[in-house]
Amino acid sequence: MRIPVDIFAPPMYQILRSILFLFGPETAHSIAMNVLKLACSIGFMERLVRRWFLPREKPVSLFGLNFRNPVGMGAGFDKNANYLRELHALGFGFVEIGTVTPKAQAGNEKPRLFRLPKDHALINRMGFNNDGVDKIVERLRAWKKQQDGQSHPMLVGGNIGKNKSTPNEEAWKDYEKCFLALHPFVDFFVVNVSSPNTPGLRQLQDKDALGQILMNLQAHNRKIPVPRPVLLKIAPDLTPGQVDDVIALAMEIHLDGIVATNTTISRDSLRTDAKRVERIGNGGLSGLPLKERSTEMIRYIHQKTSGTIPIIGSGGIFTAADAQQKLNAGASLVEIWTGFIYEGPGLMKRICAGINPS
Repeated sequence: MRIPVDIFAPPMYQILRSILFLFGPETAHSIAMNVLKLACSIGFMERLVRRWFLPREKPVSLFGLNFRNPVGMGAGFDKNANYLRELHALGFGFVEIGTVTPKAQAGNEKPRLFRLPKDHALINRMGFNNDGVDKIVERLRAWKKQQDGQSHPMLVGGNIGKNKSTPNEEAWKDYEKCFLALHPFVDFFVVNVSSPNTPGLRQLQDKDALGQILMNLQAHNRKIPVPRPVLLKIAPDLTPGQVDDVIALAMEIHLDGIVATNTTISRDSLRTDAKRVERIGNGGLSGLPLKERSTEMIRYIHQKTSGTIPIIGSGGIFTAADAQQKLNAGASLVEIWTGFIYEGPGLMKRICAGINPS
């Protein structure tokens, strides 16, 4: 049976999305990804998925790594490295797994993920729910064996954080444990101190606390025969002075790059009814309302550093034009997440077809 190549084009995906949106966000995510997982477990179905979605290669060399294209899946989508094969089949150039913490944790109470369809946005307060570093390492070990010998593998970034129960003064130990455990199995690291959903975590963005974490990781990295690139993920809510501190520290310790940005705690200019937003409560806002702010931050960092610190652009990417805007502002790679939920799995191919990475 021949299925049209454009079955997941925007008009068709809107029908599927309307069905998925009948379920809660976490349930819908599980249904969709497990259906894809089942399809990719059948040889001819996996080949069909690749045929539908795999974009032309637009290779990018960065951090000493070769990305098959500049579009990745942001952290939080595949927290536990359960769907690497499936995301590889969809054509992603890279995937950030995690956020990974030393010990497994359930995260915050449900409901904790909310759609704002009028704004093409999500609010989440997941709270670093994940299976813990040991279980995730085992999945990555198996994935790495599958990838051995492939000419154009999908790269994997390890997004690492601290457990909720760990006090901030000991946070560096959690980052260290995750870094050392994941090091043989990921291609690069993203240090997450910018999620708004772990109490006190954003305080680690202060220069002294951040310096302790990053300098310790870099010290370990230098002792390992094949060091991994280390990037820092920052919040869009930082003041210019705080961004300047991050830039100064990044340059001082030779950080490999910055991911700009995480979700925002701002609720400005939303079209969703204010009372509903208030009922939802705390959490990080992602999606279209974040697009301009994240692009501004990319441009600011790029200009301040004269382009010497590579940037992964993240926030509000729904079209190839959105991705190109991030690249034009100074990003070398981009990540999608919320856009994937609203625009469907064909988004990857459309972005790759419509961008010109420098």
